[in-house]
Amino acid sequence: MEPITKVLFRKYKQGGDILALFPEIPADMNPYHCQSFQHVGQHGAADFQHCIHTLTVPASPAEYADLKAELEGRGYNLQVIQRASFKDHEARKAELKRMQG
Repeated sequence: MEPITKVLFRKYKQGGDILALFPEIPADMNPYHCQSFQHVGQHGAADFQHCIHTLTVPASPAEYADLKAELEGRGYNLQVIQRASFKDHEARKAELKRMQG
């Protein structure tokens, strides 16, 4: 079984598309960027704080059900959370340091 991946599902204020944010997974070399996923565009980098505080609102289980199913179909073992902790962000930064060698 795949390791558990924490995810927050958010809905864009403009347009209503659903976004999955993975607070523990780095997306690039910027420590503030986490991995994200959408139906259109698939995986990409996201500024976690900007997405949470400016661009999105929490998505309901009914709103994110399709995206959750798509991610699980790709092999993700998801743990849906409502809020990322300091520890989650530190895990992302530690993984980024490990990747940098």
